[in-house]
Amino acid sequence: MGNPKSVLICDDAVVMRMMIKGILTNAGYEVVGEAENGAIGVEMYKKLSPAFVTMDMVMPEVDGISAVKQIVALDPNAKIIMCTSMGQQQLVVDAIKAGAKGFVTKPFQPPKLLEAVEKVLA
Repeated sequence: MGNPKSVLICDDAVVMRMMIKGILTNAGYEVVGEAENGAIGVEMYKKLSPAFVTMDMVMPEVDGISAVKQIVALDPNAKIIMCTSMGQQQLVVDAIKAGAKGFVTKPFQPPKLLEAVEKVLA
């Protein structure tokens, strides 16, 4: 396990990645990778072994839940935080069952994201 503050951001929206990166970087976390879909996220996870991952729920090619399953299969202790939109409660339940450790709802406030991260890393 490398840097305890390292994070991989998986989101198909550049704007969301920038926002998450800004919030986490300001709080002292190091963004070691950014992936625009779940398939790339899984590959990057293998290479980078980040301390935690923020995972968008809905992405092209490989969605968030599939990516969670693949990452947890590689690393049962993976710390993954789902980023969901309002009204995706069922997907959140599925993601938690798949092995995600927490979630935040978009549009999220920086403190909410940081709280979710701290909870997952605790």
